[in-house]
Amino acid sequence: MTHATLSVWDEGQCARAHAATLRLLAEVGVELKGGEARALCAAHGARLEGTRAFFPAAMVDAALDSVPRRFTVRPRGGATAPLELGRGSTFFGTGPDCLYVRDARSGERRRARLDDVRAAAALAEQLPHLDFVMSMGLPEDAPPATVDLAQLAVMLGATHKPVVVSSPFGGESLAVMQEMAAAAGERDSLLSLAMSSPPLRLDPVACDKIIACARLGVPLVLAGSVSAGSGGPASLAACISVVNAEMLAGLVLHQLAAPGAPFVCGAGVGVLNMRTAIDPYNSPGVFLANQAQLDLVAHYDLPSWSYAGHSDSKLLDEQWSLELAVSTLLGALSRATLLHDVGYLESGLQGALEGMVLGDEIAGYARAFLAELPSEDEDFAFAEVAAVGPGGDHLGRRLTRERHRLFWQPDLIDQASHERWSAAGGRTLLERLRERLAELQAADPPFALDDEVSRTLAALAQGRR
Repeated sequence: MTHATLSVWDEGQCARAHAATLRLLAEVGVELKGGEARALCAAHGARLEGTRAFFPAAMVDAALDSVPRRFTVRPRGGATAPLELGRGSTFFGTGPDCLYVRDARSGERRRARLDDVRAAAALAEQLPHLDFVMSMGLPEDAPPATVDLAQLAVMLGATHKPVVVSSPFGGESLAVMQEMAAAAGERDSLLSLAMSSPPLRLDPVACDKIIACARLGVPLVLAGSVSAGSGGPASLAACISVVNAEMLAGLVLHQLAAPGAPFVCGAGVGVLNMRTAIDPYNSPGVFLANQAQLDLVAHYDLPSWSYAGHSDSKLLDEQWSLELAVSTLLGALSRATLLHDVGYLESGLQGALEGMVLGDEIAGYARAFLAELPSEDEDFAFAEVAAVGPGGDHLGRRLTRERHRLFWQPDLIDQASHERWSAAGGRTLLERLRERLAELQAADPPFALDDEVSRTLAALAQGRR
């Protein structure tokens, strides 16, 4: 191994966790609230008791055999590279559906609007280390019946980058979203997020979305959110087995609907703070349990979904910058395939554009830290060391001129002398972030759809074909 990584469980521990999961699936079962989902599982060997399905190990094995280990999600033109999803690749992105935003101009905490969704997508288009886009806001000014389509329309109009959609509705809405992505230039530029309803339950929307994603060929991201002490037992290992049972039940349903359909397995274990009744994002137990579950997903050799770039702070303060940096670096070290929620505040209730800008900076730092560190003979540069010898320096050497720009350099994090920092205005990190955000927002938009495509998206977003 020539690069930094993080792990909690080894192969033996993952095998025990898998065995515990199989026992839950066979003896306790998972409630499937969708009628078609129950019928499909029953037809292929699951035992039903009312709405609860019990899965034999052979069904799980078959799903794990049929699911692809790697697949590609494409951008809608531009210079953005496709996302090659699979173990060994890590991509950063924003998050979905915050109720509130921290307004970058007024500083107030207010309800999210469609303009905020558009602004976040346009900013993500300009940030080089954000690879995929989510809505960042649940807009109060969008029609509730078509809120997901309205969100997607403004995102498609602001960025080339792949979009992960999050919808409160099922498969019919997803089919329209796929049509919208095709109209904007690339049918295969979407992934769809579905959530389990812990403990051990997939609600009607999740069941419908799982089946629709499989049949439409839209990559499914299935995520859980079992919380130790509330929705799950007060044991991290037990919570991992519960959320893993939800994920594998969803995988079985997904592969029965369309064998070989692309699937991303989400990590999602929380630890309820019994003093505040809040599920914080940045508890050490959360990071520990999610990493162990990511080890389990790696044991299955599946693409994974986890978290980075978030904070439990309510405003842009010292706690925010600390937690954003810690969560981004731990997320990167986890080697999860897709890391989302960059820019989140208030334990997922609030989004901030400044958080996206700082998250992009720290994601760049993390990528430099994750780089391979080779140790072949030529990497030790014996001839270079010998040529300079004891007491010399390498400042004027050709190797330095050729290679010094390969080392990471910050754009926003200050590494200057006190005198140079003071002469430049002595600005704080937050002041520099807000300056950079204002520059990006004042620049000409790097991307816009033509008028005909925009009209097509507007019509589809209103539910018209």
